[in-house]
Amino acid sequence: MARTAEEVFQHHGQSLGAEDLEEILSDYADDAILIAQGKVYRGKDGAREVFVQLLSDVPQAQWELDTVFADDVLYLEWKATGGGRRVDDGIDTFIFTDGMIRVQTVAYHVRPA
Repeated sequence: MARTAEEVFQHHGQSLGAEDLEEILSDYADDAILIAQGKVYRGKDGAREVFVQLLSDVPQAQWELDTVFADDVLYLEWKATGGGRRVDDGIDTFIFTDGMIRVQTVAYHVRPA
């Protein structure tokens, strides 16, 4: 049985907090589409690019998450502080299919902490 959207996101959040890139990527469908900072990324390789950038933007971050689930859709507002930088305006949208992240949008601005 496929994981619920909440279960996928729980694993995703734990993996992100641990900065475990391979575990982060394991939550994405092979044909995932990510639109991050106005650019389209595809598949696990695209997700890798997005998260390598995010983890370098706010390394060893402390995360604050505010989630709203509606069936297989998640709206996420987030803040992060790490590496002398912060994000106060992170917004993502996720669409889950068959227990995997199929679509994600990401927008945020990095500022000095």
